Amino acid sequence: KTAYMRTCRSNPSGIGQECPRYRSPRYFTGGFLMLVVHVQVNVKPECVEAFREATLENARQSVREPGVARFDVMQQRDDATRFVLVEAYRTEAATVQHKETAHYLKWREAVAPMMAAPRTSVKFENLFPDDQGW
Repeated sequence: KTAYMRTCRSNPSGIGQECPRYRSPRYFTGGFLMLVVHVQVNVKPECVEAFREATLENARQSVREPGVARFDVMQQRDDATRFVLVEAYRTEAATVQHKETAHYLKWREAVAPMMAAPRTSVKFENLFPDDQGW
């Protein structure tokens, strides 16, 4: 019960009260909220192997950053030109720090001409497992 006794986002004035909307500590402003980003990438067919190599190197370096919990690289089975990057950051600030690293800047420059279309992303808040489970 004490895990739920923090300021609730849906009831900010209810310090020390249970959150009436959610029963999870994920929704408390006093808690820690990890950000997960899914980046969808479509590359030119002739660039698939070069994109994979550059992206895997970026991922290897990214997981060494203290603010990065995970950095997964996935390739679509039935269309080798499509990738999804699943990036889990421990804090919002970690996303900014990641984009300032030498390896990210190198990757961004290297893969820009490989794109068949601009990459897109969707941001999520982690629900399960809790942040300590990453």
